[in-house]
Amino acid sequence: MTDDAADTDTYALTSTDLPQIPAPDVAYRPPHPKSYRPRIGVIGTGGISASHLDAYRTAGWEVAALWNRTKAKAEAKAAEYCPDARIEDQWQAMLDDSEIDVLDITLHPEHRAPIIEAALRAGKHVLSQKPFASDLDTGENLVRIAEGEGVKLAVNQNGRWSPHMAFMREAVRDGHIGEVVSAHCAIHWDHGWTAGTPFDEIADLVLYDFGVHWFDFIASLIGDRAESVFASTAKASGQANRMPLLAQAMVRFDGGQASLVFDGGLAHGPRDTTYVGGTEGSLISEGPDLGTQTVTLTTARGYARPALEGQWFNDGFQGAMGELLCAIEDDREPVNGARGNLHSLALAFAAVRSRITGQAVAVGAARGLES
Repeated sequence: MTDDAADTDTYALTSTDLPQIPAPDVAYRPPHPKSYRPRIGVIGTGGISASHLDAYRTAGWEVAALWNRTKAKAEAKAAEYCPDARIEDQWQAMLDDSEIDVLDITLHPEHRAPIIEAALRAGKHVLSQKPFASDLDTGENLVRIAEGEGVKLAVNQNGRWSPHMAFMREAVRDGHIGEVVSAHCAIHWDHGWTAGTPFDEIADLVLYDFGVHWFDFIASLIGDRAESVFASTAKASGQANRMPLLAQAMVRFDGGQASLVFDGGLAHGPRDTTYVGGTEGSLISEGPDLGTQTVTLTTARGYARPALEGQWFNDGFQGAMGELLCAIEDDREPVNGARGNLHSLALAFAAVRSRITGQAVAVGAARGLES
């Protein structure tokens, strides 16, 4: 071997010293409409609705009415977050109220689709809790109905407005790293708190129920470029849960690759890291949890570390609704619109099918969790 062939400076994984540069101005904070102030109705006031209502109160948006199957729960939420809101005996009353423009539907997936359809046909704009549909056929039908009725249908993929994910997504959209070539997310935490709860009855608790946020993040970066997914799950040694707490997925897309690692069975030393590489730069976020993250943008010019503000809970919920309100005001498709979210669901459904079959699955071939 010649000296030139043994040039370790070019062969090894080496880094170069780069200057620190100012961080670009990236619109990652939850968006707010300029003047549009609709009255919002909330259908379903279970546990997650507290994050919705707290976010809307903080933003100054009016919640006019609430409905829940158990009326006392709706009354308790109103007393805490929106005391001027009325409590409906039937959710259909909100559809008949011409002064309510927007409905936030937080019900479980098995109850969600028919109520979303009824709301759309009544001319209401809708923010649906994720996933907005349990299969692609239903999702595509709801998208067609929304477009036919001239109303907006958005999905509460609140993770999109966690500060680190939002900055990375918007930096990609603004062209700061060129075309995305790779995206790799690794989350290490303790999801064992779900043992013995209804969550422990979900077959793909980590890969799908939790992981859909990250499939959505990948889709927000690459759009319809995804081609196939290979995924697997495993039980962690010593876990108390019935369902596997470990999962991983590899995504092949046109001109690149992505991976998701979910280590949900680790009781000590949580860590969350994300790397997004492009043709002109890269983005890295890392931290001990989803709410504490440092982001670094690196290009040929140097590296930048923006000072991020906010928290996933509850800024993410403010972001999801705020983006819908801005889209209504500007008469455009929301960034978290249901049509785009079909790409996220297709990735997640392919991952579940791959886990079952042990084979890579083409994106779009799995039409739902059971197909």
